[in-house]
Amino acid sequence: MKKVTVGMIGTGFAAALHAEAYQKVYGIEVCVKAAASLAPDAEAFARRYGIGQVYPDYRRLLEDLEIEVIDIISPPYLHREMIEEALKSGKHVICEKPLTGFFCRPGEEYADGCPRKDMYEAVCGETRQLRQAIRQSGRLFMYAENYIYTPALQKSLEFIRAQKSRILFLRAEESHKGSHAMHAARWKYNGGGSLIRQGCHPLSAVLYIKDQESRMRGEDIRVTSVMAEVARTGAGLSPEEHAYIDSHAVDVEDLANVIVTFSDQTQAVVMAGDMVVGGVRNLVEIYTNESVYHCNMAATDGLRAYHEREKGIEDFYITEKLGCRTGWQNIYLEEELMRGYSGEIQEFMECVAFGGTPQSDFELAARTIELTYAAYQSAQEGRRIALNL
Repeated sequence: MKKVTVGMIGTGFAAALHAEAYQKVYGIEVCVKAAASLAPDAEAFARRYGIGQVYPDYRRLLEDLEIEVIDIISPPYLHREMIEEALKSGKHVICEKPLTGFFCRPGEEYADGCPRKDMYEAVCGETRQLRQAIRQSGRLFMYAENYIYTPALQKSLEFIRAQKSRILFLRAEESHKGSHAMHAARWKYNGGGSLIRQGCHPLSAVLYIKDQESRMRGEDIRVTSVMAEVARTGAGLSPEEHAYIDSHAVDVEDLANVIVTFSDQTQAVVMAGDMVVGGVRNLVEIYTNESVYHCNMAATDGLRAYHEREKGIEDFYITEKLGCRTGWQNIYLEEELMRGYSGEIQEFMECVAFGGTPQSDFELAARTIELTYAAYQSAQEGRRIALNL
């Protein structure tokens, strides 16, 4: 049996989903040999998932000749440096979203004074440089966009291919009550707010879906324009009113609405918010000339439970970003499978072990981040931005 050895950078929430998925890979022996993290609970994470070593410096992973794959699950402002160093060390790379970003100008603490057009152009320059680095390395780049691998989306595409349907409209969303992480509130660490943090998922999904239609029909369907608006809806809340929302935006948005227009005159509408209580909304809706598909990546109704009180279940995990455990709840079963992490990691390991190209590759990552910053430019300038993406 083929063996693949992995080193993980990061031990947070998404890292746990990756670790669970590695344990369920079949047909390949996967060894997560080491992790790099500064988190105080990193050792506990390693023990939970049978990871033999934890380093404070990720470069120790790059020095290990046995490690073939570096799985980057770190804050976005660290991604580019880590990707480039991993490639130079001869490792294949898995990178969580977003690929990269614009993290304020040198010497500046806040992004409010920086034209988004400059950000967009800088990000396009970074994607060109990263593309060249990947090609020169001869290594695989695998973009950890779990929406692509969700069973709901993949099964919908099977129907669409079988009927050769035309996709006329897409609506997609990722929203929740926000992140309490320090880096999420600051542009200099995260490259933006809810649009880049949550919106990258549905944006990648609609790009992927239209790309699949393009291949199915033998057409070149591209993004021709984007329009967007962003807001800081939580800015006017009192401390009492803010009690159930975790986001505390400093110079980033907590709500984004985006309209993407394609060259076949179809559109996609994407929403990303940090102001939705009650759990995570992970949705993709596909409307064709003869069918409709509602893909729900968040908690499904395989198990509905009702509790009068939380006593005894205070630490039970029900679903991400849920504020309480009383009343009726949809318990998330097989989360790493239904959210696409199992399919994502399975395909990545197969590509490393046997060769091949992942469905979620560098080009999807690059198009997503370029579209994201074009949307930021649209929101700042109050106009439609023409594209050929």
